[in-house]
Amino acid sequence: MELAIPVFLIFLLLGMPVAFSIGMSGLIFFLIRDLPMSVLVQKSISTSQSFTMLAIPLFIFAGNLMNSSGITSRLMKLANVCTGHMYGNLGQVSCVLSTLMGGVSGSAVADAAMQSRILGPEMTRLGYARGWSAAVNGLSGLIVATIPPSMGLIIFGTVGEVSIGRLFMAGWVPGILMMVLLMITCTISARKFGYKPERLKRASISEILKTFIASIWALIFPILLIALIRFGVMSPTESGSFAVAYALFVGVFIYKELSMKTFMQTVKDSVKDITVITIILAFSGTFGYGVVYDDITTKLAESLASISSNPTILLILVVLFLLACGMFMETTVIALILTPILLPVMQEVGVDPVVFGMIMMTCVTFGVMTPPVGTALYTVSDIMECSVEDTVRYGWPFYIAVLLVVVFMILFPEAVLYLPNLVWNKYLNKMKI
Repeated sequence: MELAIPVFLIFLLLGMPVAFSIGMSGLIFFLIRDLPMSVLVQKSISTSQSFTMLAIPLFIFAGNLMNSSGITSRLMKLANVCTGHMYGNLGQVSCVLSTLMGGVSGSAVADAAMQSRILGPEMTRLGYARGWSAAVNGLSGLIVATIPPSMGLIIFGTVGEVSIGRLFMAGWVPGILMMVLLMITCTISARKFGYKPERLKRASISEILKTFIASIWALIFPILLIALIRFGVMSPTESGSFAVAYALFVGVFIYKELSMKTFMQTVKDSVKDITVITIILAFSGTFGYGVVYDDITTKLAESLASISSNPTILLILVVLFLLACGMFMETTVIALILTPILLPVMQEVGVDPVVFGMIMMTCVTFGVMTPPVGTALYTVSDIMECSVEDTVRYGWPFYIAVLLVVVFMILFPEAVLYLPNLVWNKYLNKMKI
């Protein structure tokens, strides 16, 4: 892998699509080691045909269906009613909506783009700086990385053989903490820029309750998901099928907003999204084979052990490394390539795999809002019609808020494990439930 990794980075810097950069570097590894090409083909096919990985396209399709069925619009109304009395209330709506949308979209980039399109025009009309709006919508989307069903957590749990159910449950504490810190940051910066509340008084209990009831079908979805997985009714993969059926049922029979025309457009959009991810998954199989073949994990463990034996210090070093990787590579790619390398090392020094999964996916998802290749950063800046520099300039307090969540998970791992241990027996940690 000594040559394959630099080749991958070179292709990436030259602008080659990520999937083909991975595929070419994997091919070069096989050629250098003179390994059978049949193994190359087998590894590519087996990775894309994993039963557990099937949850990813299913949840992507379910998320798009929920956006088309009226669930998203009702969640936005609920968020607006709850935050209308706060400074910069549309920014607050973005933070709350991302938390509610975690159980719907599962994708930080999709969430950021969706909110910029829905909330962006109104934010501009109210006088919010375009860069500030882009920063809030983009960085609040990072909450989606922790709230189930996160695509990143499914990939991490599958590749690292960590209980996806426990990962889903562990996401609630850091996810809600991130929402709270982002809302506090939003309030402070909105006061500074003079973005006043939309309403003078808090919404009445009856108004909140009425909106809550209208959104109940969206709100109970993640709870149902975790409950069904926990009690063995379905596996994480089967829960993806349930999510699709649930979205169809709500869109057609409850809200009655999902027409045949809308459904067909949703299918087309989902096929495009799924195709890109499937190609990356397939080619990553060859790369992962090279990691195992050259025993990269053992070498990395020995290198880290020579620096320090303190788990916290080693975890901080890994976090810095992941943040750097997130600046240059896609979240999915990092999760597929680095999970089998880093997870065994972290377990060796005593870091719980569920805690590390939460820290890792938060750090690498952070990269979608950092230059030079931050997908969400460029997306929200383009939608809001502002420069990337403006988005970063207005967004630095929000960057700090997200990093504080990472620090919290490093210093207080038991807080992250509280809910998983409460719902699951802690000795089931190594089981893929």
